[in-house]
Amino acid sequence: MSNIVVPVLGESIVEARIAKWLKKPGDHVEVGDPLVELETEKTNLELSAEKRGVITSIARKEGEDVKIGELLAVVDENGAGAPPPAAAQSGNGSKAASQSAPSAPAEQPKTTPTARRMAQDHEVDLGGVQGTGSAGRVTKQDVKNAIAPTAPTSDSAIAPTREAKIAPASARPLAPIRIGDRTEERVRMTKRRQTIARRLVEAQQTAAMLTTFNEADMTQIMALRERRKESFKKEFGVGLGIASFFVKASIAALRGFPALNAEIQGDEIVYKHYFDVGMAVGAEGGLVVPVIRDADRLTFPQIELAIRDFAKKAQDGTLTLDDLRGGTFTITNGGVFGSLLSTPILNPPQVAILGLHKIQDRVVPMNGQPAIRPMMYLALSYDHRIVDGREAVQFLVKVKEYIEDPANLLLEG
Repeated sequence: MSNIVVPVLGESIVEARIAKWLKKPGDHVEVGDPLVELETEKTNLELSAEKRGVITSIARKEGEDVKIGELLAVVDENGAGAPPPAAAQSGNGSKAASQSAPSAPAEQPKTTPTARRMAQDHEVDLGGVQGTGSAGRVTKQDVKNAIAPTAPTSDSAIAPTREAKIAPASARPLAPIRIGDRTEERVRMTKRRQTIARRLVEAQQTAAMLTTFNEADMTQIMALRERRKESFKKEFGVGLGIASFFVKASIAALRGFPALNAEIQGDEIVYKHYFDVGMAVGAEGGLVVPVIRDADRLTFPQIELAIRDFAKKAQDGTLTLDDLRGGTFTITNGGVFGSLLSTPILNPPQVAILGLHKIQDRVVPMNGQPAIRPMMYLALSYDHRIVDGREAVQFLVKVKEYIEDPANLLLEG
């Protein structure tokens, strides 16, 4: 007999929730077969079998919270339910067996937990879905593409014919109001959403958080991207976005203001002489912050590739705990969702976070004359316990200067 227990889940994670059992008592398992999906505060993980055998019992139910080292299931390595090894047969016996024995089920491809749930909900055979994720893994989008559309798509079904007349709004009967149709739904928060809620409250209760604002003229960066976008994509296989410029600008500014790349531990300030930049990414189930390690040593293409890979992993649900561990400074871009201005909340134990926003044409004074420029509001939230207002303002001004004249990023390395 061998016990399946909750493994070490990663830095600072001490408990998980059983999201879904992928096997049941009596099932035969091979080494590497996924057994159970665990939901942690950062990501979902699949726990696989380490030994061949038969599951004799399951100790914890779906939805239960479990801690590291707690028993999940028991596997009998000599279980009677294990399929016997194939024996060579000859003559009529072999022929009869081949005619009567059912064919073995097709091997199921590797899938993300979200994709598997979606396939089950829509009765999609994963064996026929081509995976586009890492290592051929089937993603949520792959399952979406495999779901047959149910609505008619002909032109006649979408729009009225030319002869059809649409009644004016005043002539249309109003839909009847259904009295009493006031339903509610109670849904248990996921581990990730619980953690997000707890950490956001802690950030405001434990830090003296303030936010300073500025704005940046994006003319130079947008012109540079327009000139280089085709050659950049052709040479490096990834588009040139604005995020890499802000990563570089932030690191250059952090070198001059090291308190923003530090953290508080007890009554000490720990200054970080390395730059692990977190990039906030919206994912199913909540915001996640994968970390670009040693970002100061990376080139523009390397940063863009890292951001692209993190975005794809977040969409596929394949981010690992190591992807999310640590970080010394965070950048979040609400502009991709249309936000014009916001106040980002600290990502403890970090003491600063830079918020980017939507690029919008605005009239600004240029040499005494009004001019239209693509502008972006910048927001820096910081912990006033170790970062003074003067430092925060000057840091954000420095980021603004690097963005407005990106050549300085190359001159200063």
